[in-house]
Amino acid sequence: MALCQKYNLPYKMQEFLFFILAIICVGAVLAMILTKNPAYSALWLVLAFLGIAGIFGLLDAPFIAAIQIIIYAGAIMVLFIFVIMMIDVRKGLSPEKKKWTLFLSGFLGLVLLFELITAATGVFSQLKTVGTENIGSPAGLGRLLFTDFLYPFEITSVLIIAALVGAIVLAKKKENE
Repeated sequence: MALCQKYNLPYKMQEFLFFILAIICVGAVLAMILTKNPAYSALWLVLAFLGIAGIFGLLDAPFIAAIQIIIYAGAIMVLFIFVIMMIDVRKGLSPEKKKWTLFLSGFLGLVLLFELITAATGVFSQLKTVGTENIGSPAGLGRLLFTDFLYPFEITSVLIIAALVGAIVLAKKKENE
């Protein structure tokens, strides 16, 4: 809550702002899950992304907050809306596909849980060793990405390229049919 300290906000105000943003995030995610219309779900997700950006702002990470708004609330959500508009959501899934979807959702949930536990135990302890540099600044992020986290950064780049190539191949295959 260093940003609040910069503007001499009392500790109670910092807590109040954090809880308001946290309630907005949790409420928006619950509304996103419970909404039947996919377009409305995407809009609720935008609100959740904006709340997370506000929390990053409270943590004195303005660069990460701005990236959260520009990349996630802007670009990624535009892609989600395009996908929602292009697929026929009303058609639904066959019972066989529903079983596979449920299985894959559970598997991905377990993978996410494992990643969260790994991140909480490993990465957070490494972030403490950064020193006095602000972790939310572009220089601090760049230094970490290209020194300590170079290999995960490069592996992520290769995975994203592989996903793009796979999407292009699937689109071409569907086009030929």
